[in-house]
Amino acid sequence: MNQQCTTSGLFPIPESDEALLKQCRVQTFRSGGKGGQHQNTADSGVRIIHEPTGLRAASRGERSQYRNKEIALERLRKKLEKRNSRRISRVPTRVPGREKRKRLEGKRHRAQVKNLRRPPPADD
Repeated sequence: MNQQCTTSGLFPIPESDEALLKQCRVQTFRSGGKGGQHQNTADSGVRIIHEPTGLRAASRGERSQYRNKEIALERLRKKLEKRNSRRISRVPTRVPGREKRKRLEGKRHRAQVKNLRRPPPADD
C-alpha cells in the first residue's frame, strides 16, 4: 500500500466498472496457498493495475476469477477514493499558560523533596 503516484491532483473515478477497466491492466495468476487442486490448476487470482496512477489491487480469496475481479475492482475504487481525498492539515494546539505554571510548580516541589533526602553536609 506504499505506492506513491508521480502525478498530483485529483483523478476522476469512472462510475461504471467497464470504464474503469479500460484504464487498467488486468493480470491473472495462480492463487496458491490452501485449496489444493482448485487453486493450483486454475488462474483464479486477479491483479488490477490502474495505468494512470500506478495503483494496484489484487484478490485471490475466491475460487472464481470473475468474483476475484469484482473484489479487486472494489479495492481499487477504495484506493482511488483515498488518493483523491484531501488530508486536513493538523493545527497544533498550545499548552495553556496556567498548565505550564502548574507543571513547573510540580517539578519544583519534587526537586525540594529530593533535596531533603540528601545526607547532611559533613562538618569539618
